[in-house]
Amino acid sequence: MSALLWIVIGLPAVAGTVLCLGGNRLSRAAVPVSLGVAVVVTVLTAVVAVVRPGITVPFIQGAGFGLAVDSLSAVVLPSVAVVALLVLVFAAAKDITPEVAPRARFNGLMLIFVASVIVTVTATTLPALLFSWELMGAMSYALIGFQWQDSDRVSAGLTAFLTTRGADLGLYAAAGAALAAGTGLSLTDLASAPEGWRHIIAAGILVAALGKAAQLPFSFWLSRAMEGPSPVSALLHSAAMVAMGGYLLLRLAPLLEVTGWAASTAAWVGALTAMALGAVAVAQKDLKQLLAASTAAQLGFVVLGAGLGATAGGTAHLISHAATKALLFLVAGAWLSALGTKKLAALRGAGRQWPLIGVAFTVGTLSLAGVAPLSLWATKDEVLAAALEESPALYMVGLAASLLSAAYAGKALIIVWRRPVTTTASGYDTEEHGTRHIGVWERVPLIILAGGAATLGVLALPPVGKVLRIALGDQDSPTAQWWELALSAVLAIVVLALIARFGVREPSWAAGWLGLERAAHALTVRPVLALAGALARFDDRVVDRGVWSGAAYVAGTARGAARFDDERIDGTVGAISRGGLSLAATGARADAKGVDAAVEATGRGARRLGALARRPQTGQVHHYYAQAAVVLAAALVVLLLVR
Repeated sequence: MSALLWIVIGLPAVAGTVLCLGGNRLSRAAVPVSLGVAVVVTVLTAVVAVVRPGITVPFIQGAGFGLAVDSLSAVVLPSVAVVALLVLVFAAAKDITPEVAPRARFNGLMLIFVASVIVTVTATTLPALLFSWELMGAMSYALIGFQWQDSDRVSAGLTAFLTTRGADLGLYAAAGAALAAGTGLSLTDLASAPEGWRHIIAAGILVAALGKAAQLPFSFWLSRAMEGPSPVSALLHSAAMVAMGGYLLLRLAPLLEVTGWAASTAAWVGALTAMALGAVAVAQKDLKQLLAASTAAQLGFVVLGAGLGATAGGTAHLISHAATKALLFLVAGAWLSALGTKKLAALRGAGRQWPLIGVAFTVGTLSLAGVAPLSLWATKDEVLAAALEESPALYMVGLAASLLSAAYAGKALIIVWRRPVTTTASGYDTEEHGTRHIGVWERVPLIILAGGAATLGVLALPPVGKVLRIALGDQDSPTAQWWELALSAVLAIVVLALIARFGVREPSWAAGWLGLERAAHALTVRPVLALAGALARFDDRVVDRGVWSGAAYVAGTARGAARFDDERIDGTVGAISRGGLSLAATGARADAKGVDAAVEATGRGARRLGALARRPQTGQVHHYYAQAAVVLAAALVVLLLVR
């Protein structure tokens, strides 16, 4: 059965690579190939969730490249595949890439992205996790900045990439500590590492996961990622990269627990992120920015669940959020395509213009608000039940975050259903040219996802919730009591009613995402630029001057050698010739020509090597990243061949 898992991973990876490299020749085949691959992968993920295959490839001493489907990945993997398929259907219908060549590249990047997420979900060792973690980050950069002609989009992709990349260093620190501890690189062995090393491992994994999940203080990169195409946002924010940060903490919850401090840190960071980013979402005037902030806030509940050991509740919330958020981002993309804007003021009455889309959006926002019986109502309360048993203060922060969820969801919902005013149309076509049309195949994924947003809450309710707890070995964590479920449902309705009656006061202090990007710039970018400037000055004044001095010395030596060649050797050759020793003169001239030819050939070779050495030095981060990836891939091939 291991071949089945190889197919699930290899099919999108190979097809995506071929599409990326194919260019114009594969433009017509791009959509059929990507959709066909996504359908096959969706079916096969359902199969592997039942048969549970595993793979281990020798990699380094004490740890292989391990992949396997267990109870947790068996639940998450099909949801990733279904969301990816629906997003690709929407992207094909919306056709965000009217140019011929990018169509193949876009679909190829999306398939590689999906393959990297599948490896992340099934990884059982740190080498496999590191490989997929890196590939996920690289693909997110390429997809956010896909429309590379727009410098703002490229800059947004770079911000997201560098922020998450900085946090990813924690994963390397964890791998190094695991190697030094001698306990192996299997994820299940990390909790049994010696105590000192165990703290380093937990800290590194916590930082890497919080960065990917856009938790405090890394949340700001999610705002910049909104520059990417809407299908990319829908996949990245629902079931792919951002969700994988929370997923990693759910998988390694035993490691967080045995350290003592890591579990409580994760719980409080998740709760505070849910509350703070909820306030940020309330303050937004752009629909995609509101949804981005809500992604960080809702993933905060997943991180909270991981920190409390509520694996079943956190997993149920993760899957329900994937359907809800994919739905909302695709609706935002549909309205952006039709009306040319994603500004909330200009979307007033959008639900009335397209009632089916409006109903789907209503289901998603009410789920986000925690209205019973929709998905995120019960899953959120499962996590809050564990928080209540752990700490009343933690519960109150989580409850406040859930009320903010109802506030920002209600704000968006009421705006899109209000009657448009005379100034509403003036906001159309401000970001792109609107088509005033939403096609049938753009609507189909929304209907399916709305069904998931409405029903997936059963994962946290009996009897399905009990089965999930048993499967994940989470029978001991507390379950939400009837009064907790009733309280949260009533509070959500009350908040929505208040928003409908009085509106919402937008906290201006939160509109700029709490100033997190400015703080990151001040604390990291400026010091790095200052250090880079100092190194550049050192290079100019010391290294560069030394090189030029060496070059001047070599040039002077060469001129001296040339004079010696002209005056002595050529003079000697001339004297020999005048003396009648023609044969010797001929040999001497040949020798002189040979020396000159060798010197000139050496010079030409040096110039060619210099030109080749300059070519990779483009100053573009993605070029350096690609070169590093090629070197690592070559090293991996050599390692496998040697073994």
